[in-house]
Amino acid sequence: MIIIDDKYISDEVIEEQFVCNLSACKGACCVAGDCGAPLEKQEVKTLKKIFPKIKSYLREEGIQEIAATGTNTIDDEYGYVTPIVNKGICAYAVIDERGVVGCGIEKAYNDGVIDFKKPISCHLYPIRIKKYESFEAVNYDRWDICAPACRNGKKLQVPVYRFLKDALIRKYGEEFYSVLDKIAKKAKP
Repeated sequence: MIIIDDKYISDEVIEEQFVCNLSACKGACCVAGDCGAPLEKQEVKTLKKIFPKIKSYLREEGIQEIAATGTNTIDDEYGYVTPIVNKGICAYAVIDERGVVGCGIEKAYNDGVIDFKKPISCHLYPIRIKKYESFEAVNYDRWDICAPACRNGKKLQVPVYRFLKDALIRKYGEEFYSVLDKIAKKAKP
């Protein structure tokens, strides 16, 4: 266990290796699961605000789901989450010509239409954060659909935390990442 301020980071975050392999998994993390992506309170407000700007990026069934349920829904375990269509694919998901599922929000961001990349829980995956009263648990989430990413990470020798550098900096800042990187380099056998 690594402790940085009030963040309790699982050793797996620096020990396990991971690099997404979208050609193998086809973006299954946006499709599988029993609820949408967890959202922070501020992200709920952001999604409401940006929806008119990103609507043209979304699939018709996603737009219909958002019209019916709102830009977010509530899950018993995770709280605020993105809506899902037919108990599966995220309402904000898009599918490219190769059948790879991606994020309509991120596509709008990459096009310069909005300044919000995507929900931080998506950006941080396969890290999941659980907030407690006095600390946050930062854990590596194992999921069989990510087996190709684990193989790819081992082949390329990229630890989870390094693959998620931008997301970790976005969430916790440069100083946090720098400390984590130093700890990881010292722990390396």
